[in-house]
Amino acid sequence: MVYFPNGQIIIRSMEERDAQAITDAEIEQGWDASVEKYEKRLEDQRLGKAISLVAEYSGKPVGYINVYPDNTWGAFGGKGYPEIVDFGVLEKYRKQGIGTLLMDIAEEIAATYADTVYLGVGLHSGYGSAQRMYVKRGYIPDGSGVWYQDKICEPYGECKNDDDLVLYLPKKL
Repeated sequence: MVYFPNGQIIIRSMEERDAQAITDAEIEQGWDASVEKYEKRLEDQRLGKAISLVAEYSGKPVGYINVYPDNTWGAFGGKGYPEIVDFGVLEKYRKQGIGTLLMDIAEEIAATYADTVYLGVGLHSGYGSAQRMYVKRGYIPDGSGVWYQDKICEPYGECKNDDDLVLYLPKKL
């Protein structure tokens, strides 16, 4: 399914062929990437658990985002709110509006399920541009503190500043 076409940029449903193409491009730019992550998103899409989107730029997959309409984990898990999960744009394609388009469409999809959407954002510097984007778009911390490996990290508890350390941010749509 195509959600947005304008010639150079197309936002569409993720397809099997995208998994390896995105993984290869992420590895090329120095990211720790695995095709299994995208295969999991595709499986969740097939099972009706997720809507997985890809941004194409001049025919190449360069970004992705996923909407889980009724996620079971995280700060709002099991409460009927959609979660935006695993959003990224390859570095050399940033600052061209691709991430904004992906987020706009993900939020439009989420709005068909509930009046609130949420996401978890990593806390290390690799997530800096995403953190800034989410705040500009109206996402605010939910007040539950930081989460580590899908559980609240208790005050003075053990956690590691890796991809599993997140802050949950909801937004009214």
